[in-house]
Amino acid sequence: MTRVSRSGNTTARRATLWLLIVAASCAPPRVTLPTGAGTPFPDFLPAYTQATADCRGVTTMSASLSLSGRAGSTKLAARIDAGFAEPARLRLEGYPRVNFGGKPFFVLVANGPAATLVLTRDGRVLRGAAPSAIIEALAGVALEPDELRALVAGCALGAGQPSAGRSLPQGWVAVDAGDSTAFLRQLEGHWRLVAARHGSLTIEYSNFAGARPSTVHLQTTPAPGVAPADLTLRISQVEINTPLDDGVFNVDVPRDAVPLTLEELRRAGPLGGE
Repeated sequence: MTRVSRSGNTTARRATLWLLIVAASCAPPRVTLPTGAGTPFPDFLPAYTQATADCRGVTTMSASLSLSGRAGSTKLAARIDAGFAEPARLRLEGYPRVNFGGKPFFVLVANGPAATLVLTRDGRVLRGAAPSAIIEALAGVALEPDELRALVAGCALGAGQPSAGRSLPQGWVAVDAGDSTAFLRQLEGHWRLVAARHGSLTIEYSNFAGARPSTVHLQTTPAPGVAPADLTLRISQVEINTPLDDGVFNVDVPRDAVPLTLEELRRAGPLGGE
């Protein structure tokens, strides 16, 4: 069985390398966010309420996520079968995008503050780390399970309560919600949440089918200890508020699985560089 070497030639790195197949599909159109202070928009609360009405009611969700993009200097591409349930429950299964059969190359489950990652093809297991830390090590963006559920559902990172709004040029409205800023526009006569900013993370939505976007773009700006990420998720096969068994959020760990540390995973992935 292959073990970690000081040179970084690790099974953890091989798990990351499964993500390195560059996506062949065209990049989605990008949103150009407005700038400037704007003017007060007194109807920000009903606009925001309408824009998030559907995604705020999502308590369980399953979907297929097609991932492409870059984290640090690493190109990423994979298909991820995802399941979410509140509170803080998550299951992600990663598959190469060129091979839709066989077993996943990783399974990540979370049921509360600690998560378990199994590298199924290499017999490695990481237990007890924060879900956001594992997701950051794999893809360069730190997201908690409930944040990822809200993001895929179309509610950015969720949670925040709207407190102020500003009208901006070309029909844009910016709404302050907690420590995030949501950007709204009217599409087909309805307010939609089309982008958000949270710290160094920018979220953009596109390709709406009614109230739900089918494409999410994530971008982080460089910061000390943070790999800049530029990722696209294409969402399909969505099921909303269908009960998920408790077994979804558990994973079978092989008895002979070799322990993996979070630091090893970080060194192998985008946070460790090339």
